[in-house]
Amino acid sequence: MAPKIDIKTYPGNIINNKFVPTPSTRHSIDPATAEPLYEVPIARKEDLDVAVKHAREAFKTWSKTTHEERAKLMLAFADAIEENRADLEKLQTMEQGKPIGLANTEVTMALQWLRTFATMEVKDEVLQDDDERTIYQTFPPLGVCGGIVPWNWPILLGLGKVGPALMTGNTFIMKPSPYTPYCDLKLGEIGMSIFPPGVFQVLSGDDSLGPWMTEHPDIDMITFTGSIPTGKRVAASCAKTLKRYVLELGGNDAAIVCDDVEIEKCLPKIATLAFLNSGQICMLAKRIYVHEKIYDQFRDAMVEFTKNNIKTGGGFEPDVVVGPVQNSMQFELVKDMYSQIEKCGWKVALEGKVREGSKGYYIEPAIIDNPPEDSRIVVEEPFGPIVPLLKWSDDEDVVDRANSLRTGLGASVWSKDLVRAEKMARNLSAGSVWVNSHFDVAPNVPFGGHKESGIGMEWGIEGFKHFTNTRSLWVWKKIF
Repeated sequence: MAPKIDIKTYPGNIINNKFVPTPSTRHSIDPATAEPLYEVPIARKEDLDVAVKHAREAFKTWSKTTHEERAKLMLAFADAIEENRADLEKLQTMEQGKPIGLANTEVTMALQWLRTFATMEVKDEVLQDDDERTIYQTFPPLGVCGGIVPWNWPILLGLGKVGPALMTGNTFIMKPSPYTPYCDLKLGEIGMSIFPPGVFQVLSGDDSLGPWMTEHPDIDMITFTGSIPTGKRVAASCAKTLKRYVLELGGNDAAIVCDDVEIEKCLPKIATLAFLNSGQICMLAKRIYVHEKIYDQFRDAMVEFTKNNIKTGGGFEPDVVVGPVQNSMQFELVKDMYSQIEKCGWKVALEGKVREGSKGYYIEPAIIDNPPEDSRIVVEEPFGPIVPLLKWSDDEDVVDRANSLRTGLGASVWSKDLVRAEKMARNLSAGSVWVNSHFDVAPNVPFGGHKESGIGMEWGIEGFKHFTNTRSLWVWKKIF
């Protein structure tokens, strides 16, 4: 039987399979009500040092376990999470703000990811084998890995780091976002009953904890998901000790809609994937380029669909798609973007609004009608429920426009003509490109960004290899 979690109590950080309390605590805010949530620990530098020491000790034995042993524990971990999923989904909606149905989707995906990771193994590769010698490429684990988890998908993106790190033989220290510490601490609590001491630890802290981790000489690798400016600081900090890092950073994904699409078939998915999770997903459709022949018809249909189907409200209300913006800082950033509508004279197809006077951080969806290509709503990622529609007429030109920014996380092309669509897709500079879809991800498919949207890949065997060193092993068959 898996341990039954209590989502109201947080007795300490998870260090060496024990609760370790801290002198100071803090709490996050329920974004739907702006009310305080539960007290959680604030890790000190010495707490991190102790966790790293235990992780290094545990690595000696964990790195020598077999794939089968690790897989068995990973599957047990997934089963224990599943037994607690109703509480985790409720807690996710309380701390993150996403609708309960989307929280359910996130947990479902996280379980699928863990169970798939348990089947994946980085195996030695034989580069040469003859009478004289065998040359292998081998992939030993790095050591102690640290994961810095964002606030928009804390369960999936947290476990999406834990799984590959542990399955490749590393030990792992997870740092949740200070905005969403609760579910990740509970995942660490569940892990206490599954993994050996020191293998998987979770430390909640304030803004000091991340830099302590990136500069720590005994942490061998950092995997970070977050904004581009913070990612650059992570890279600079990791460089001080030449530790490895993987960065999955912001995007400003272009969706290119060709003139031959059936609007009624593709529009519901495009519109939903512009506003899902209040626009707070790095791989949503953030710039929608619509061919001029169907632009007016598509715009009007998207406005109608959004009015009728994209409901804004609290995460526990029925049929809500757009929950509150997750935190006050992001709320102010999105409000500032909305303020540009009047300042810049953008034409509005759907006038979203900030719900002033509401207790929570609510902003209703807005659609901007063909703004200038150099306007803020086009060149900056708003990370909120506001999206521009832009006209185009030439295939090569629209691909150039889609590629014009320094971001390159995802992009999509929508067309009945698959030859045309794939030609355009192959010329888009992004880590994930879809034809007739957007934001499809899978645990066995590598995921990452081009340009300033990241360095390295997560997930898939390619992502697993980022948690390993590459070693060439020469075995001579005769002694000279």
